[in-house]
Amino acid sequence: MNKPVRRIAIFCGLLVLALLIRSNWIQYANADELRSDKNNRRVAIERYAYPRGDIIVDGRPITGSTETTSGDFKYKRTYKNGPMWAPVTGFASQAFDGSLLEKVEDGILTGTDDRLFFRNTLDMFTGESREGGNVVTTLDAAAQKAAYNGLKQQGGKGAVVALEPSTGKILALASFPSYDPASIAGSNTSDAKAWKGLQKAANPDDPMMNRALRETYPPGSTFKVVTAAAALEDGLYTDPDAKTDSPDPWVMEGTTTKLPNEGNIPCKDATLRVALQYSCNTVFGKIGSDLGNEKMLAAAKKFGFTEEQFTPVRSSASVFSDDMNPSQTALSSIGQFNTAATPLQMAMVASAVANNGTLMKPYMVDELQAPNLDTIEKTEPEELSQPLSAKNAQILQSMMETVVDKGTGSNAKIDGVKVGGKTGTAQHGVDNSENPYAWFISYAKGDDGSSPVAVAVVIEDDNAVRDDISGGGLAAPIARNVMEAVIKSKQ
Repeated sequence: MNKPVRRIAIFCGLLVLALLIRSNWIQYANADELRSDKNNRRVAIERYAYPRGDIIVDGRPITGSTETTSGDFKYKRTYKNGPMWAPVTGFASQAFDGSLLEKVEDGILTGTDDRLFFRNTLDMFTGESREGGNVVTTLDAAAQKAAYNGLKQQGGKGAVVALEPSTGKILALASFPSYDPASIAGSNTSDAKAWKGLQKAANPDDPMMNRALRETYPPGSTFKVVTAAAALEDGLYTDPDAKTDSPDPWVMEGTTTKLPNEGNIPCKDATLRVALQYSCNTVFGKIGSDLGNEKMLAAAKKFGFTEEQFTPVRSSASVFSDDMNPSQTALSSIGQFNTAATPLQMAMVASAVANNGTLMKPYMVDELQAPNLDTIEKTEPEELSQPLSAKNAQILQSMMETVVDKGTGSNAKIDGVKVGGKTGTAQHGVDNSENPYAWFISYAKGDDGSSPVAVAVVIEDDNAVRDDISGGGLAAPIARNVMEAVIKSKQ
């Protein structure tokens, strides 16, 4: 071969090599970037070329798919009781992507998850159409219905979370107001109009906000359960029926400001039991001040504060601040100042107490299934922390049961069932100018001492008469109905 031909051959070889490198780079190194590019319509078309798998509750699907008659997308998502289940399912939309379980478990539901690779490969040879797998949830349909209907009947805004204390299974996750995911599942003009109407800018009620997981509220007096746990664990007080060192009025340390109690209630040197029964600010504020910011923060963290939770859907981190002075710590210890919690977080507090001091990691997906219903992944209960000893948890249980038997939580009583609870009425707005939030946290206990359910309810009602707002009046009846639903479903 003469020299010019050899040079041309080498040059052509280099061009082929460059082409091979470039094509491999695009197919492998850039594959994920190209797949997720918003301008790559082929991915969306492929995503809706087959029916999605289903989200399952109590063995029944709460989702479906329907074949469309126009456009590039062959199938569209459908929902059963969409508004009730929206805080669990989220949405899967041809135009607006997805959220919550529909988004987190999209690979399983569309059948594109790597764990379905061999099945999909086999289907290529057999000519079978691709199918999506199923997401089996831990939800209890009766509990969810009781939670959603309770919020809807109450009106305003609010959320409910119910947990199984021994495992961390989420039994109910309701938020109100809600929306129908089916209204935005397609890509037509009507879907675009519905989407616009659901945005907070157009709808101040913000129906797409998942208040159970993503909204943080001042927990008010329900946080006194955490403060009581901190006092017991530290040894500041060990006997729930012994008097505390709690003057009334009590002037917060470093200030000339008196911390008030609500009404004429017996809070001077009250026992822990009486203080929780009557919700004495002076007792629990002073406990927080006496323990100090560091110990109170450590106690809150053991219950899950300051950390996001993944159920697998993300829940916002609840807040208990550090670097607070004694008066700020006192206010935070009664659920005010900077303290803020999601309803999931406060359900976790009640759950840990009910489970004899052990906090289980909350989760809402029991298992992932292949299209042939084989189990791909099974969630095993996992201990998250030990906020308090079994002995102290049982002391706190007896205190919370007094709140329901003789105190502000009497609306949560269930015939033949031992119920523990704590009410809360949390101030908010500048100088407490807005209607307070009504809270209730609780658990039900069986004859064997085990607890099938712990519940947190929060109500925010701007239209209610201010003096009528209380955790015992607005939130406790909803919690009772949810607990009853769980108890009946387990019988």
